[in-house]
Amino acid sequence: MTATPLISIAMPIFNTEKTLASAVRSVLFQSYVEWELLLIDDGSTDSTLSVARKFCDPRIRLVADGRRAGLAARLNQAIDLSKGKYLARMDGDDICFPERLERQVHYLEDNPSVDLLGTRAIVFTGDGAVRGVRPFRESHADICEQPWVGFYLPHPTWMGKLEWFRRHRYRVDVFRAEDQDLLMRTYDSSTFTCLPMVLLGYREGAFSIWKTVPARFSLSKSLIRESIRRGNYWCVFIGPLLQAGKMLADILATVSGLSRLVLQRRAVPVGEVEIFEWGKVLARLQIVSHDEFIGTSGR
Repeated sequence: MTATPLISIAMPIFNTEKTLASAVRSVLFQSYVEWELLLIDDGSTDSTLSVARKFCDPRIRLVADGRRAGLAARLNQAIDLSKGKYLARMDGDDICFPERLERQVHYLEDNPSVDLLGTRAIVFTGDGAVRGVRPFRESHADICEQPWVGFYLPHPTWMGKLEWFRRHRYRVDVFRAEDQDLLMRTYDSSTFTCLPMVLLGYREGAFSIWKTVPARFSLSKSLIRESIRRGNYWCVFIGPLLQAGKMLADILATVSGLSRLVLQRRAVPVGEVEIFEWGKVLARLQIVSHDEFIGTSGR
């Protein structure tokens, strides 16, 4: 492993036995090689650890203590363990396009004023079918135009200065809205940007009201707390009211059997070029033999 990798990739994992191999292989296939991958297990109860231990690349570090601590705590743990200049995010069911790390690190090196950089993300189902792409905004001003509504900067695509993450850690009391809370706390003292090209595949499962409602409630609490801290008292009402409206729409869609419409609302149509490139990424991951993907080189 490189003594001082330029990029540390934080990948918290929990019960990802069916998807972890593809996620890690997509990192091994990166055109940029000066990285370390931190697999931070969050108390998996399936065969996730067995899958993780099959990878022999010295750039991969597996950390497992058998406890369930939550995503935010594991991300903070990865921040503490990272050796790179930049920290990249990814989940154990995501898939990186081969040039993701190269494009992001070159942009950050060329633009030192940028603290946090995202990319566009293609949304796919469990069988690899494309559902669309996540909506995005490119400039900091556009990303942060309506903070009480949310920030269009997909969490698994993030790469930013490690020192920035160490100054602004994840709040462990925020549930399923850790990224939005962090952006909300830092947007007026930081610089965010999003690359306009699709560089990550985001796996999206079935819609779950049991995950969405607690997330919106947690985000509402963050909005209230941050609005009070900033003295933006009108946002104390506007932000939670918008979240309540979205929560009601989610519940009605679930009760009426139209939850698929919620998922469709979260993605926009994708172009033929992006679909073609996604097909190439999937094909490469699927044709690799078992012995090849657990070796010391994915290239």
